[in-house]
Amino acid sequence: MKTIFLDKPGHFRLAETEHPGQPGPKEALIRVRHVGICGTDLHAFRGRQPYFEYPRILGHELGVEVVAIGDDVTRVAVGDQCAVEPYLYCGGCIACRRGKTNCCVDMKVLGVQTDGGMREEILVPASRLHKSEKLPSTALATVEMLCIGAHAVGRAQIKAGENVLVIGLGPIGLGVAQFALLAGANVIGMELSERRKEFARQNLGIENFAPVGDESSAKLEAFCNGDLPTIVFDATGSARSMMNALNFVAHGGKMVYVGLVLDEITFSDPYLHSHEITILASRNATAADFAYVIKSLESGKINIGKWITHHANYNTLIEQFPSWLEPETGVVKAMLSF
Repeated sequence: MKTIFLDKPGHFRLAETEHPGQPGPKEALIRVRHVGICGTDLHAFRGRQPYFEYPRILGHELGVEVVAIGDDVTRVAVGDQCAVEPYLYCGGCIACRRGKTNCCVDMKVLGVQTDGGMREEILVPASRLHKSEKLPSTALATVEMLCIGAHAVGRAQIKAGENVLVIGLGPIGLGVAQFALLAGANVIGMELSERRKEFARQNLGIENFAPVGDESSAKLEAFCNGDLPTIVFDATGSARSMMNALNFVAHGGKMVYVGLVLDEITFSDPYLHSHEITILASRNATAADFAYVIKSLESGKINIGKWITHHANYNTLIEQFPSWLEPETGVVKAMLSF
């Protein structure tokens, strides 16, 4: 079975591994068709991914086909095309008991804390499969990425007409912006890359972009009738940006950290208190987010086709992957096919 290992930062290895075997009673054997390349994979390649050990089989954004099912499985059938919810939560801890399976005490994410989907076949709990009768496997491999944005927007509880700032318009930030727009927000972007801003303008219809620098707050106030945004999302994965982002939140507003960074984040306590800012972290997603995202894709509310800008297969990934870390490559979403 064709498998790709990340042995250490900067070093992939192609290998043949044993077939995973037949599924247990509640499992499904799935054939991996497409793997979306995520910021997590890029950070792991750089050696900057939290909760991570080497060697590892990457891959948690998966579009798959069901090959076999266990005796107790009823939610999917052989031949179903599915997205994979890659979060292996325990179901019994305090977070899981409260429905917050996305931040399980003993969370294991495929491709991060345990081996993922950069291989031809894999066994997964059937409960983590979300089928679609309409979407191709390339679209299904983007579902988990979009769920990160959908979950973050759900955390923020946006009201229609709110002014929302999204900092960082990579794939995760674009997902946040997309679902904020669907929630009725007035979305403002902040992004260094002119290419990414143009993509957001052309594909999401975002017209207002605040500059990065000394003029940021003044421009935001101009966009918001003299106020600052009531909700700010930071999807940069940059400690400097995450700490500075609090300066853009209106009094009584919310700061939502979507990006993850291997650093400490500090802030001025008097400033935080004076503004009574609500700080929210957003981690992973839930089964409800997967259902919502798949429905949004199937209904045409989201057109993901143009997001997929780069492709590789088993034989070309090692050569192509390093270039995807370079801004000039223009990657929005890269896709690996098996």
